[in-house]
Amino acid sequence: MARVGIYGATGYTGIELLKLLSRHPEVEIAFATARSAAGQRLSEVFPIVSDLRLVAVEEADPAGVDLVFTCLPHNTPELIPLAQRALDAGAKVIDFSDTFRITDPAVYAARRGKPHPAPELLAQAVYGLPELHRERIRQARLVANTGCYPLTAILPLAPLARAGILSDPVVIVDSKSGVSGAGRSLSLKTHFGETHETFSAYNVGRAHRHLAEMEQETGLHIIFSPHLLPVFRGILSTIYVNLKPGVDEATLAAVYADAYTAEPFIHVLPAGRLPELRHAQHTNYVVIGYQMVEPGRAILVAVIDNLIKGASGQAVQNMNLMLGWPETLGLR
Repeated sequence: MARVGIYGATGYTGIELLKLLSRHPEVEIAFATARSAAGQRLSEVFPIVSDLRLVAVEEADPAGVDLVFTCLPHNTPELIPLAQRALDAGAKVIDFSDTFRITDPAVYAARRGKPHPAPELLAQAVYGLPELHRERIRQARLVANTGCYPLTAILPLAPLARAGILSDPVVIVDSKSGVSGAGRSLSLKTHFGETHETFSAYNVGRAHRHLAEMEQETGLHIIFSPHLLPVFRGILSTIYVNLKPGVDEATLAAVYADAYTAEPFIHVLPAGRLPELRHAQHTNYVVIGYQMVEPGRAILVAVIDNLIKGASGQAVQNMNLMLGWPETLGLR
């Protein structure tokens, strides 16, 4: 049994992680932290998980733990000290924030408007997308768990970019996310009354914080339009691409088959069939569809559960690789 710790166990992704780990045959949860709920039993916060007592961050000791998950919001000041402390104690780290996802410090500084706060850790981090970086993840001590929006752009686009069949590096990604993507902390825009029976775009164009990792992993120039759906979980992304002459649905089918036939958590639909949110909700799957619009133009659609494949399921997938277990363990 491997001992793991969780920093930030009572957010949406932390709860999903606890649910997955409680069913994992090779894992023992050594500690789980919370702020306001410290001192309570997990069963008091989320009844079906366990009776493990939640502790304050200061009480959690990564010594003797094989791996820790840092399920903390972006820009949390304590994140880097916690990650460094865990690494110094000999534990491996899977981080849920975007702190270590942008691999180039210059790009990080340009996108965030300030230098990276721990360039020495950034240099160690591996982008946590098994479908692209499986072997590096196996050897990593620090993994930057992929973001939910980026997954639905990177995985449909990367095979096409690698195959050289796109005629234009400028791509439009139009994404819709359930409100759980904003996290569990209170904010006006995710209140029921603000999201029910409406639909809104935000941070469109080149403004979204996750744009850099999409471009980093695809090599493309992306125009990104995220939207907030009046549902709790799931992301659906519609992607518009221009193709080189002669590329048709059979070409796309062959490219995706070559890239993903052996992938345990990617399901590519037949040409012309497009996925819906319900095809991926409550699973660790990415479901991808594609359809030609006219010669030289195609639409791609990808769906995931943002809390599982877009966060906690992906983290368990990465953990399995880092600890030498079958990648699907505890996820099927």
